[in-house]
Amino acid sequence: MNREKPQHIIVIGAGIVGASLAYHLASKGEKVTVVEAAGIASGVTGTSFAWINTSCAGPDPIAALRGGAIAAWRQLETQVPGLKVRWHGALSYGTQDGRVSPVSILLDRSRIVQLEPHLRQPPEQALYEPGQGAVDAVAATHAMLAAARALGATIRTHTPVLGFAVQSAKVTGVETAAGLIEADVVVLAAGTATAALAEMLGASLPIHASPAIFMRYQAPPGLVRGIISSHAMEVRQAEDGTMLAAEDYVDDAPDNQPAAMAQRTASAIRNELAGAESIAPAFACIGLRPMPFDGVPIIGYLPQVGGAYVCAMHPGVVLAAIVGQLASEEIVTGQPRSALEACRPARFLAC
Repeated sequence: MNREKPQHIIVIGAGIVGASLAYHLASKGEKVTVVEAAGIASGVTGTSFAWINTSCAGPDPIAALRGGAIAAWRQLETQVPGLKVRWHGALSYGTQDGRVSPVSILLDRSRIVQLEPHLRQPPEQALYEPGQGAVDAVAATHAMLAAARALGATIRTHTPVLGFAVQSAKVTGVETAAGLIEADVVVLAAGTATAALAEMLGASLPIHASPAIFMRYQAPPGLVRGIISSHAMEVRQAEDGTMLAAEDYVDDAPDNQPAAMAQRTASAIRNELAGAESIAPAFACIGLRPMPFDGVPIIGYLPQVGGAYVCAMHPGVVLAAIVGQLASEEIVTGQPRSALEACRPARFLAC
């Protein structure tokens, strides 16, 4: 698509998905403004376990999209200064969650012990996926936004969106407390707030806030070399030794709230890992993930109003790099990408 001048594209949301979109759009020469109601990575990005994997339980309507996720992250690492993914692999056993991957390797106990020598009771067998990894989602978001800024993007934090300017059934700008910001395209990438933003444009998108519990622990470095996902725990360690864990949200009973869950998970980790006796909870909270009703990402233009593009998904960290790449290509060229076809908002908005 040939244009005399770049489009002005406003990306609403400065989490990891919005940051990827901003970087990819800026790298293609567009004029980009990121508008964020709070601070950078202040939503679910900051409470993500951030496991980059391509496995899926059952039939996968976005297999083509998910299949490109790891390659997209590897490419992004070469492009964005300071962006680092730890490709240390993942070990899974006893979870019975049905997740499968074509690149899983079945390991016996002797190989499991080599990979994770601190396991007190290593299983007889486990699935290992060497190509998987994890990222510091907050650091990655800052790195991508810094790279976008270096390419000319503007980042406006603590700037809530109050509404939209619409003319002739097309979005022409975003209303904020600081005034109207004119735009050619507006991208809604605000996590669980995306549904409310779409509602302002007359589109009802079924996105609910799906809770999960995220925990951080002070721990001796080197207890976990990669990612361990088992019946007892889902853990990984950062380079400084900080141990990260995630658990499903059960209910609102006091015994299942973050502080209590962090203590129970700490006990489980101590039981599973030799040398973990001294670990101590440092942080625990509920993260709210944007979950479309059918579990499939919502990516594409709203059919009711021109110039409004939606990016809402779980898992956001896994898909951030590939979605940023493909969605930015659609927006810049006007040509749809086949890997995104199952994700269109129109499936919920048909008349």
